[in-house]
Amino acid sequence: MQLTANGIRLEVEDHGSRNGEPLLLVMGLGMQLIAWPDGFVDALVARGFRVIRFDNRDIGLSQSFDHLGTPNLMREWFRMTLGLPMRSAYSLADMAGDAVGVLDGMGIARAHVCGASMGGMIAQHLAASHADRVKSATLVMTTSGARHLPGPSLAVSRALIARPRKPYRRAEIIEHYVQLYALIGSPGFPTADAELREQLGLAVDRSYHPQGSARQLMAIVADGDRTSLLGAIRAPTQVIHGAADPLVPLPAGRELARRIGGAELDVIDGMAHDLPEALWPRFVDGIAKAAGRA
Repeated sequence: MQLTANGIRLEVEDHGSRNGEPLLLVMGLGMQLIAWPDGFVDALVARGFRVIRFDNRDIGLSQSFDHLGTPNLMREWFRMTLGLPMRSAYSLADMAGDAVGVLDGMGIARAHVCGASMGGMIAQHLAASHADRVKSATLVMTTSGARHLPGPSLAVSRALIARPRKPYRRAEIIEHYVQLYALIGSPGFPTADAELREQLGLAVDRSYHPQGSARQLMAIVADGDRTSLLGAIRAPTQVIHGAADPLVPLPAGRELARRIGGAELDVIDGMAHDLPEALWPRFVDGIAKAAGRA
């Protein structure tokens, strides 16, 4: 269904009983709501949650911002290396406002929140600046953006800003993302190639909008260091991070757990920057643990 939230149109799905504990799932860079797999959502519903997943602005079936232009990622990356100010079409704080708008549109006063990667960054803004709306927070494979933390490897950085050689061909787009997942996927919990290609094909067929991904990436870069926000987070917080993450290395997860009062950290050996099915029970346990502390 489509909701008007924070003044824009967002695609939203509602799963489970209306009497369940509301849980808002916030996905990462360029990823649609279906990146929260149906089986994972079903497992959360079985634990008593009312699960809300949505397409972030500028991606999937939510409102796009193409009228604001597409950033030149190579030029902006160069500006960042020189320490020059970054410009973005919108901010992660704006996207946190979208999440609040989803709750408003659904008549939900307070919810548990789980954010992955960029979604975890948005969740930090949400928990710090809209504390009255957040019962608990689960932050998965994400970072405060503190400058002293290690960043992605050069190979991963290049893959993030690369584009398919023939972006008008479905097979080329899927192959491009297969190569990206070869770099960031969990070595201890590999996804079968056929299954990965099927998942990517479903995403491409539903919506392929690289311009939106580029603007989201600029919002991440422009947001900078969120360390000052972390002390304001009072909701019970669970940090889940893969020990093998090459995109957001483990020190980022440790830093979040150290900076957020009372936060608990679950480090998973063999996990990188994805949500492998073998780990769904552990993720669900972590979310439920944070919710139980609320």
